[in-house]
Amino acid sequence: MPRKQKGREVTGIVLLDKPKGLTSNKALQVVKNLFGARKAGHTGSLDPIATGMLPICLGEATKVSGFLLEADKAYRAVCQLGVTTSSGDADGEIVQTRPVQGVDAARLEQVLHTFVGEISQIPPMHSAIKQNGVPLYKLAHQGLEVERKPRQVKIHTLTLSRLNRGVFEIEVKCSKGTYIRTLAEDIGEALGCGAHIVELRRTQVGPLSGPLWTLEQIQDMPGFTQRDEILLSTDMALEDFPKVELSPDATYYLRKGQAVFLPRMGATGLVRLYSGNGEFVGMGTVLEDGRIGPKRLMNQVKMS
Repeated sequence: MPRKQKGREVTGIVLLDKPKGLTSNKALQVVKNLFGARKAGHTGSLDPIATGMLPICLGEATKVSGFLLEADKAYRAVCQLGVTTSSGDADGEIVQTRPVQGVDAARLEQVLHTFVGEISQIPPMHSAIKQNGVPLYKLAHQGLEVERKPRQVKIHTLTLSRLNRGVFEIEVKCSKGTYIRTLAEDIGEALGCGAHIVELRRTQVGPLSGPLWTLEQIQDMPGFTQRDEILLSTDMALEDFPKVELSPDATYYLRKGQAVFLPRMGATGLVRLYSGNGEFVGMGTVLEDGRIGPKRLMNQVKMS
């Protein structure tokens, strides 16, 4: 007999306000247990030092986590000028201190402007990127440093919020794969004094911006009924993609794995698919011949 899987069928997205000091995987397991979910996944790790938005997908919503991994992100970072650390943040050991001279708001904004647009970043050693199957942060903890290939990322906006006694705060909107620690270090080098991250908070992932829920708030909810009420619908994570409504016949054949033709299709690339009664069917791809093929479809399940 097949083994019965533990957990209940619950689908939706929790916008967790991840606390400082907790790994993303640990936060995921806590939330999964609080919802009694059979299946859960997050949408891109936050460092233990970082706080803020960690979307956790439950049940069928795990099928869209990959789309959020690819999405743009927004952060708020507090940085200390004049001090460089081994990890690029306050958890690392101080490796160099330099005087901070001639850095006022005008000078800092001038430097920030040079980082807007497509830039090249060398991933930090304290990152989850793997080399020969080993995460770089594990090598870093052993005192090793290996060569890393630069990556192209895009900084959409970079705004100075405050500057006071060598500490500055920035708001960043950027593409996936951007390392804010590396950005802070590079800004510090451009100013000639070095810098590192003191505080880092993620404020947005794709179209998702809130409200956020702390672990304490979720724990204080008396049961699954109340906790399920804070879940966002799966398709809310995909609002940046065009919406396409399907006829009953098209819905049927797409769910069978077949591409369908829709007249007057103006969209291209990835699209959100809905049945005639407004049910979210999943993600599709507009093919070269104008048909829509299934990309990632939702199973029809009932919450338990």
